Amino acid sequence: MQHILQPKHIKLKKEETDKLLKKYNVTKEQLPKIKINDPGLEGLNVEKGDVIKILRKSGEKEVEYF
Repeated sequence: MQHILQPKHIKLKKEETDKLLKKYNVTKEQLPKIKINDPGLEGLNVEKGDVIKILRKSGEKEVEYF
């Protein structure tokens, strides 16, 4: 389900996750949590432990959240 007001959710691949964790020098446990039944995850085939990138618009540019 994609709604005009809902930010885009993207499931990261293992390589992308490793790169992100190294870039910010954090562990998966330090990242914010999202519930597995969140409507934004519908259709992404996510499992516990997956890292999700959320793209939100701020003015005219997109801002990434993990």
